[in-house]
Amino acid sequence: MDNFITNEINNEEKIRLKLILLFFMEKMEIPLTKNSILDICSIENDWISYMDCVSVIIELNETGFIYKTENAENDELYSITYTGRDCLAQLYTRIPYVLREQMTDYVKKNKMSVKTSQEYTSTYLKNEDGSYTITLRIYEPMIATPMFEIKIKAPSRQSAIEADKKWKRQAPNVYEYVYENLVNTD
Repeated sequence: MDNFITNEINNEEKIRLKLILLFFMEKMEIPLTKNSILDICSIENDWISYMDCVSVIIELNETGFIYKTENAENDELYSITYTGRDCLAQLYTRIPYVLREQMTDYVKKNKMSVKTSQEYTSTYLKNEDGSYTITLRIYEPMIATPMFEIKIKAPSRQSAIEADKKWKRQAPNVYEYVYENLVNTD
C-alpha cells in the first residue's frame, strides 16, 4: 500500500515537472537547444533538477508534446507542439502561481539573450601556422543550415576570442550590411 501511495505522489510530481517545462517552452516561443533548457531550468533557476529535466525532455519528446530538430552544428532544438500547448492549457493550474510568475518574469528579462545565443554562433579552430580560423554563423529558427556564414582568419587565440564576443553583439549589423550591399541591389 505504501508503495502505491509513493508511486502516486511520484506520478503527480512527474506531471508537474512536465507541465513546468511545457510552460517555460511556451513562454519562450522559440526553439531551444537542449543545453539552453537544462541551463535555464536546472542551473540558472531551480525549477527542475538536472536529472529530472533530462528525463522530462525525453518523455515529452517521445509522447509528442515537444519535438526535436537539429541545426547544422548537430545541436538538438526543441519546440512545443500543438498537443503540448493543448495539454498545458488544460492543466497549467497544477503549476504553482508563484512559479508561473517567476518563469514569466525570467522569460521577459532573458528571452532576447537566449535567442541571440542560439541564433548567432561562432567557433574557432587553430591552424597549422598558429593562426585561428573563426566561423561566424547566423541561424534562422527551425532551419538546420545557417542563413549566413563567414570564415575569417585571426592572428591569435585572443583575437579569436574577442571576435567571438563581438559577434554576439554585431551579427545583425554585419548581416544587414552584407545583405544590403551584395544581395539587395535595387
